[in-house]
Amino acid sequence: ASPKGNCRATSLASTSRKTEHRMKLNAPQLGKQLKEELAPVYVVSGDDPLLCGEACDLIRQACRAAGSEERQVFDVDRSFDWAQLYEASHSLSLFAQKRLLELRLPSGKPGDAGAKALLAYLEHPAEDTTLLISLPKLDGSTQRSKWAKALIDHADSRFVQIWPIEPQQLPTWIRDRLAQSGLQASPDAVELLSARVEGNLLAAAQEIEKLKLYCPQGQLTLDTVQQVVADSARFDIFHLSDAMLQGQPQHALRMLQGLRGEGVEAPVVLWAVSRELRSLTDMAQQQARGIPLDKVFSSQRPPVWDKRKPLLRGALQRHPADAWERWLNAAQTVDEQIKGQAPGSPWDGLARILVEAAGARLPL
Repeated sequence: ASPKGNCRATSLASTSRKTEHRMKLNAPQLGKQLKEELAPVYVVSGDDPLLCGEACDLIRQACRAAGSEERQVFDVDRSFDWAQLYEASHSLSLFAQKRLLELRLPSGKPGDAGAKALLAYLEHPAEDTTLLISLPKLDGSTQRSKWAKALIDHADSRFVQIWPIEPQQLPTWIRDRLAQSGLQASPDAVELLSARVEGNLLAAAQEIEKLKLYCPQGQLTLDTVQQVVADSARFDIFHLSDAMLQGQPQHALRMLQGLRGEGVEAPVVLWAVSRELRSLTDMAQQQARGIPLDKVFSSQRPPVWDKRKPLLRGALQRHPADAWERWLNAAQTVDEQIKGQAPGSPWDGLARILVEAAGARLPL
């Protein structure tokens, strides 16, 4: 091949990568892309209602700015007739030349009829129409399906992946959000606000709007947060297990107290913790027999997904196999306490398991 041919091949590959990059967007990239052009199809995928809602709002605003005055919304359930999408996209607009169609799939699974309808739409997108599709986060198997790959990779589609805000990112997110609202906060005020709204970005946004009324000078202090902001933290049992695996005993204990305060029953918490302990005990025992950890991960059913491997690797490095066996036996004692067959509080037993497995040293 000639040098000129090689340059041309490199140029085409570079162009292909740039095109693919434009098709897949994160939340910060979306605003910039909307200023450049309005794509025929947008797909917003994620599990956080605030971040997904704000991304959809940006797309709606761009559509209005481009002249879309008509909007139709379709909520997809099992009884949804996918012919409605074809009819809406091919019918003449009564009120405006441009319009917005919204398709909301809370299950993230359109079924066979929906998959065919989406593929057919992508082949011939309606003129002067923007299609906005809202989906939850798609798992790996769903992303490999034909319809999902088409939504992600099609030239006329822009796929917006909304990633959750991790606990360590939350203070920065809150500080930026406060600044956007014209508020400057002290570090301790940001820390307390982060603690009180942890796991609930919608509550964080609402509290920030409320704080604006109490800070006419734009200065947010710790005292103001203590007086104004309720403890809006929302926890779930899976994040509790993650705190244990991440080696965060204080965080795990606070989450346990939060779950108890929200009325979550001890058997539900025990189920999640025991499930994690059984997996870790099995993996630790295999590792102790000399089996490589990557092979241990792949032998699990289902196999450990990539994002979770560093979390489990750190936990397994922190404790030997007999420690995980001991905590699994302690979980059995908690089960007996719940059933009234053993003395003691099951909540105290759960707390001890969590903080010890997270790395805290407690007296026997």
